[in-house]
Amino acid sequence: MSRPAWDWRLSDLASAPKHGKTVFSCFSCGGGSTMGYKLAGYTVLGNVEIDPQMMRIYRQNHNPRYPFLMPIQDFKALPDAELPSELFDLDLLDGSPPCSVFSMSGKRKDKWGSEHRFREGQAVQRLDDLFFDFLDVAEKLQPRVVVAENVIGMIRGQAKGFVSLVLSRFRELGYKPQLFHLNSATMGVPQKRERLFFVAAREDQEFAPLRLDFNEPPVLYRDVRSGEGKPLNPSKKTYNRWKRKRPSDLSMGDITEREKGKASDYNTIILKNQKVSNTLASSSWFLRSDEPCRISDMDSIRIQTFPSDYNFMDADVSYVCGMSVPPLMMHRIAEQINLQWLS
Repeated sequence: MSRPAWDWRLSDLASAPKHGKTVFSCFSCGGGSTMGYKLAGYTVLGNVEIDPQMMRIYRQNHNPRYPFLMPIQDFKALPDAELPSELFDLDLLDGSPPCSVFSMSGKRKDKWGSEHRFREGQAVQRLDDLFFDFLDVAEKLQPRVVVAENVIGMIRGQAKGFVSLVLSRFRELGYKPQLFHLNSATMGVPQKRERLFFVAAREDQEFAPLRLDFNEPPVLYRDVRSGEGKPLNPSKKTYNRWKRKRPSDLSMGDITEREKGKASDYNTIILKNQKVSNTLASSSWFLRSDEPCRISDMDSIRIQTFPSDYNFMDADVSYVCGMSVPPLMMHRIAEQINLQWLS
């Protein structure tokens, strides 16, 4: 009996059929997108990553030919002569510009135009500029196709104006952009992860509009549940709130809203066996509904469709997974780009 698509290993990449199309990845983090492209037969030449810990993990698992540990601003400023010639003959440039300023949680408008540092060891950056830094890299390298992933908060409220600017910039650079609102739960991923994907083809190519229609059956939490969870501390408030939950509660926020009239801890999700998992984010806590514990590391790995033998080194598993694109999600998209366009 064959394994489900979400149950795979890094060693499986060796048997994935190759078609020779090349990719370079920006904001690569743990390499979720990278693994998706490799599963779809692409050759990933290298990456740009600002976080030293994430780069160590990326190099350990993906062995990139051309790794660049630096801010995207420094990479785009490198003289062309200092870059490998293969990067100027790319089939696809990939990137997931950090998107927290457009997240629907928190006071996102207050963050626009301000500087942030994600973690120690990283440079302070204006996060809403990073998308345009990425597009500057596209202008520099001129790949056949550009793919950029981001949160759906970009198409909500006043952030729509930002999306218009991004689309206009794509056109200024000589690309024909399309915008897709996709849910990973329709793509064989055990998670309801809604994301925007900008897919743009260089306009000197006669491509028909790309079609991305996915309708795979849902994968429920009980299908991927594995291993012992991390027990909650009985002396902590999270444990006591969990004990007071009702069957209809989906997060700790439902409990605090009922008891205090104000939702808090909405990022502490209660996972139910008969439902598809919520979006796994780097800042979220997932609790099992039938026992007072967090989900296991293997649960996080499977929910995010990371390979079971991925080496997380010294990093938190849920953080690396939550910061990454699910490999299976990118696999499905990259597969269609090759089938409909690049082939």
